Amino acid sequence: MVKRLTLIAADLVAFYGALAAVLLARYGSAQWSARWAVHVVPFSMLLALWLVSLYIANLYERRIMRNDRDFFSRLGQAIIIASIASVLFFYLVPGFGIAPKTNLFFFLIAFTLLITGARSAYNGIIAGGTKKRILIIGINPESIELARLIQKNPQLGYHLFACVRLGQESLQLSDEPMPWGVIDNLDGIGHLIASKNIDTVVISPAAYEMSDVVALLYDTLQQRVDFMSLASLTERLTGRVPLGAIDQAWFLENITEGSKKRLSTAKRIMDIAAAVVLGVPTLLLTPFIAAAIRLDSPGPILFRQRRTGRGGIPFDIIKFRTMRTDAEKGGAQWAATNDPRVTRVGRFLRKTRIDELPQLINILNGQMSLVGPRAERPEFDQQLAAQIPFYRERYLIKPGLSGWAQINYPYGASVTDAIQKLQYDLYYLKHRSLALDIEIVLKTVSIALRREGK
Repeated sequence: MVKRLTLIAADLVAFYGALAAVLLARYGSAQWSARWAVHVVPFSMLLALWLVSLYIANLYERRIMRNDRDFFSRLGQAIIIASIASVLFFYLVPGFGIAPKTNLFFFLIAFTLLITGARSAYNGIIAGGTKKRILIIGINPESIELARLIQKNPQLGYHLFACVRLGQESLQLSDEPMPWGVIDNLDGIGHLIASKNIDTVVISPAAYEMSDVVALLYDTLQQRVDFMSLASLTERLTGRVPLGAIDQAWFLENITEGSKKRLSTAKRIMDIAAAVVLGVPTLLLTPFIAAAIRLDSPGPILFRQRRTGRGGIPFDIIKFRTMRTDAEKGGAQWAATNDPRVTRVGRFLRKTRIDELPQLINILNGQMSLVGPRAERPEFDQQLAAQIPFYRERYLIKPGLSGWAQINYPYGASVTDAIQKLQYDLYYLKHRSLALDIEIVLKTVSIALRREGK
């Protein structure tokens, strides 16, 4: 939270600093005060738009704060979208007494330079700053994945000292070089924690099942070290819950349906309101979409398909057709990236997620929510439930038009992808709230505008 507030403060300084610099350069110190008074109100209204643009591009997420191609791509896209919205704002919202064509142009240049420089410097500082030293107890696929994540992302604020092998692991360590230490026993763990200045001990599920290991760790409480479960730290750093680090007790402790009754009511109100608001432009666009679909390929405009809903109850989902009519003549198939069955118009509809808009009918009918896990096909559900633990638990709530998994993971077309997406679904199940729903909606809009849909 402190890092996020620091970033917001830095962005505010860059925003108003750019405006002040442009006005000073154009009008000089004598007229600066008067010009500032005229410009500060409309530009302050734009500030909210800029912050939202940066937010939905994930530029306040710590795992994004590294000077790489992904970061600068996100920053560039956020600036372009906010710049276009800023131009439209001054031409569509009259009454400010100014039409700052030149000032806005120079402001956009100045702000881009300032925020890029400030963000790059900040990323460099946190990557090289002081980090908490971590000791992971227990080696398994999930702990190795966490170790690699920490190693590759210094901006997260952690340094992995070592992983402790408990002796019972059958897992063979990968041949890939591991730049962290591997300890084969817990003898002298208290001395190790003290001498190596360990800040946090991360405990895998296997360690909790070994009474002697728990006793050794209990004796280190006086070292003032933080203890965390492997699931908790992975969840904090990635926004997903690792399947191999949880059990049935995790659901009893974290999926509290009784306390979510008010949330369910609020979500239903939001669902109906959103369906009505989005339904009007959808109705206006439908004749044009229908014409494009029909001209591109023969067949119906709308497409109905059986999906699994809350509690495993099936329902028919409604979408604009994006595939050829003979797409599944051989039976149900996974959709794939660059799927040849998708039509030219269908590819655009999928990229922009326009094909999902008819599902507003499902939302009004109460079969779906605006936000929730993706509704899967019953044929695939049976296959996935047989291979993936806790898979059916994603249907404790209604499926959604969009969701935490949909905005954090690309479209899945395999059991491996389904495992990854389920981990995001479980995170949403645990943390769902109206605030998280609003975040998901905003980021879904961003994905649609950038045409990054499936």
